[in-house]
Amino acid sequence: MGDVEFEQARDAFARGDWDVAFEGWSAADTAALTPADLEDFATTAELMGRHTETVRALQHAFLRRQQEQDPAGAVTCAFRLAMSSATHGEPAMFAGWTSRAEALLAELGGDGPERGWVEFLRMFRALGTGEYAEAAAAADEASEIGHRHHDPDLIAMSVCARGRMAIYAGRVTEGLALLDEAMVRVIAGEASPIIAGHVYCTAIEGCQEISDFARVAEWTAALERWCAAQPGLLAFTGQCAVHRGQLMRIRGEWSAALEEYELATARYRQVGAPDAVGLAAAEAGDVHRLRGEWEQADAFYQIAADHGHDPQPGLALLWSARGGLDAARGVIDRLLAEGGGPVQRCRLLPAAVDILIASGEVERAREGAGELDALAVTAGCLSLEAAAAQACGAVELAAGDPLGALPYLRKAHQLWTRAESPYDGARTQVLTGRALAAVGDGQSARREFEAARATFRRLGARPAADDVTDLLAPPSLPAGLTAREVEVLRLVAAGRGNAQIATDLVLSEKTVARHLSNIFTKLDVGSRTAATAFAFTHGLV
Repeated sequence: MGDVEFEQARDAFARGDWDVAFEGWSAADTAALTPADLEDFATTAELMGRHTETVRALQHAFLRRQQEQDPAGAVTCAFRLAMSSATHGEPAMFAGWTSRAEALLAELGGDGPERGWVEFLRMFRALGTGEYAEAAAAADEASEIGHRHHDPDLIAMSVCARGRMAIYAGRVTEGLALLDEAMVRVIAGEASPIIAGHVYCTAIEGCQEISDFARVAEWTAALERWCAAQPGLLAFTGQCAVHRGQLMRIRGEWSAALEEYELATARYRQVGAPDAVGLAAAEAGDVHRLRGEWEQADAFYQIAADHGHDPQPGLALLWSARGGLDAARGVIDRLLAEGGGPVQRCRLLPAAVDILIASGEVERAREGAGELDALAVTAGCLSLEAAAAQACGAVELAAGDPLGALPYLRKAHQLWTRAESPYDGARTQVLTGRALAAVGDGQSARREFEAARATFRRLGARPAADDVTDLLAPPSLPAGLTAREVEVLRLVAAGRGNAQIATDLVLSEKTVARHLSNIFTKLDVGSRTAATAFAFTHGLV
């Protein structure tokens, strides 16, 4: 490979054309590449999801830095090797390269920017053992070093890390401000590609953990633009797909969300990041649970667990939906007792309130709702505020105070509407309908129930739609009819055919035919006309 080819590879790298840069450097004799070329080659390989080539190039660069008496450069290579190992599920390699970086730094002495990268490794090591205070101190030290040396990569990474640490410590407003600052630095082009990708994904994950989906949407759009501008990019595209899926789930686009989770899983496997598969699987499990696809949900939750991602509280909600309320409450009791910081509680408490209410433990549910409300006030995130208002309303309703529940529920519905979360908004409408029915406003209650059911059917949330159908059914049904059969009978009486009924109720025509067969048997009739007459005679229409 001559000087012209070297320059072509370098130019391709500079403009972000990873395919051309990778092809050029792959054809070169490693001995002919400078340490800087090897590091850029490693960056290209990492962005393209080529882990083996990344490690090989960085190891060569590490040795060359040592041979050239450049311990500072060797420390930086060791940092990158440690982080690549951690990303690809190699904890022993991470520990080994972290120790190597620390040893080199001790030999080097001085106070260069490489000390900041070693502080990062110490931060990640502390996070792995749950030492959050130690991790926060390391992030602060890295930030101070980065600013002192005007190192844009170190500044962007450390500001982002400090934001996550602040959120873990309960200083949510401060943490979000730091994440915003880190993202702006990246969008302005101040960071190198690998650092930019890490900041994008770390910041978005931090916002998602506390249900700040407005920021998730804004930063995910920025991440998509960043990914699209780089031919051949594979790294970070799995995270991008997961975040798109999360937003689609919130907005009720569930089939599209499942496609994104499937894409994310494929991308994670391509880049050799198996641990991240667990998050995508847990998210897919949540969607299948909401759709009433119990077996699929259980299978995805198991995949999540197999990849080291805790599927709770989604799995507890699945058990509760399938009749395993005692098992679900046992999980919630354990998780509540374990404590955890604000991030963990934000995810746990909405589910905990639901399961405790279903278990009749209203006062414990009230405690959970109060804690959630306090977190929402601190965070100032729309979806979290909506969840807190809904939880407070549900508790008041369960405690026998429907009038006290209504203000909370109206607030929750307004917030869910602003957050563009139709499923959660419909759940709030069901609670509102129950409160209205309890105070004797039956007609208003029916309107809430019907609106909620229409939303559930549009989304494909079959269990929730069926529950509302039961609420809309008369107190006692004639001839042993079920609520679903009455619903089918009403549509028959309205003159609809099987195909129209299937569309209206989001059922298959085969299921509609089975319901009609059961109706005819229970009513002892042989035609739709006779069934319609029964419906009118018994006030079912």
